[in-house]
Amino acid sequence: MKLFIANRGEIAVRIARTAREMGIETVLGVSEPDAESLAARTADHYVVVGPAQATASYLNQDALVTAALEQGCDAVHPGYGFLSENADFARKVAEAGLTWVGPTADTISMMGNKSLAREAAANAGVPVLKGSDGPLDPEADAVGIARAIGYPLVVKASAGGGGRGIRFVHDEGELLETIEMARGEAAAIFGDPTVYLERFVEHARHVEVQVLGDGTNFIHLGDRDCSMQRRSQKVLEEAPAPNLPDAVRATIRESSVALARQCGYHGAGTVEFLYDPGNHEAAFIEMNTRIQVEHPITEQITGVDLVREQLLIASTRSMSISQDDVHFSGHAIECRINAEDPSHHFFPSPGTIRSLDWPSGEGIRVDTGVEAGSVVSPYYDSLLAKLAVHAADRDAAIAATLAALEATHIEGVKTTVPVHLALLARPEFAEVSHHSKFIETAADLMGAK
Repeated sequence: MKLFIANRGEIAVRIARTAREMGIETVLGVSEPDAESLAARTADHYVVVGPAQATASYLNQDALVTAALEQGCDAVHPGYGFLSENADFARKVAEAGLTWVGPTADTISMMGNKSLAREAAANAGVPVLKGSDGPLDPEADAVGIARAIGYPLVVKASAGGGGRGIRFVHDEGELLETIEMARGEAAAIFGDPTVYLERFVEHARHVEVQVLGDGTNFIHLGDRDCSMQRRSQKVLEEAPAPNLPDAVRATIRESSVALARQCGYHGAGTVEFLYDPGNHEAAFIEMNTRIQVEHPITEQITGVDLVREQLLIASTRSMSISQDDVHFSGHAIECRINAEDPSHHFFPSPGTIRSLDWPSGEGIRVDTGVEAGSVVSPYYDSLLAKLAVHAADRDAAIAATLAALEATHIEGVKTTVPVHLALLARPEFAEVSHHSKFIETAADLMGAK
């Protein structure tokens, strides 16, 4: 196999290194400014696919497919973000005779439509939140449906994702106007005005299950907690999810595998849930049909290389492990370190990294796409690195992560390291009483909302 990597930054470095260990030659598609990047030097070859603007490079489907073919590649790995969950791109890759490292375009399309995904989850026995029965028909009795669900509730864009396309409704008086606004926004942002209604769980935790499938065999690799979020974007994750009742943990793991089986899933995927600590119930949110940003902590507690399994499934149609081979050890925490200024409303902080020191030692892993001298571009996501720390138990992992953050030194750009130090020191995190809106409620600590 000769692999084309359609991404950038730390995930491109991550894929290239695992591919090299497997004896797979790699070609990285880069934008013009990324030709000097660490990722470009890590891959065996690179090819410029367009200018700095993502729409003309990393999101240019035709340019990426053409580059992969011209370089003699056999397969395309999309990483995460960009086109990783774009069914049209997956279909173009397959139609060009290339292997898509991931599930089929039809699976991506179904899971990308949140109302269809919700229906598929319910059919697989995955617990779902009370909500409208599929997409909300413009002629339907929205008021009656909402009363049956109960307030507060959320209006969600069927094509939404990543925290976008969601509007909250607190009472009946604002329902119809909110639905119309949500439909307009969904049409403008996603090209699809379809929305649905779902019960809103206040102070919910965000938990998820990592799954793998090769079309015949389907397994889980445990769960993660991603409740530390800012504006629905994950900030800090841990594995396994702490303080989950055994029955809830078993339900989300087993039902996630059932959903993967129902889809005939190929590759790595993540089934996401809202967990209500008040009534000890978890309910389906969505399925991400790609490798997750937070996959390193699952690798740390299982010893399984998820990118390796992705490449094996794509090349041989078979993964190397069964459920009986998956064993869990210790606890892991991941901090997403971004080039942002927390004291100024988390504004991006582009610039040149003058110096950089990462921590090292037992249990410490740093996935990064930057080094001293790297230019942090304003054109792309501000993620600099993922610091993942593994220890014997959760308390030890918290202490080790705090020490690793203290040993992290980055000059030239502002970073979110101080935010992570503050979050990990909070008693709410230690007690697992935090939730997905916790950061917004701790504005005094964060320095900004």
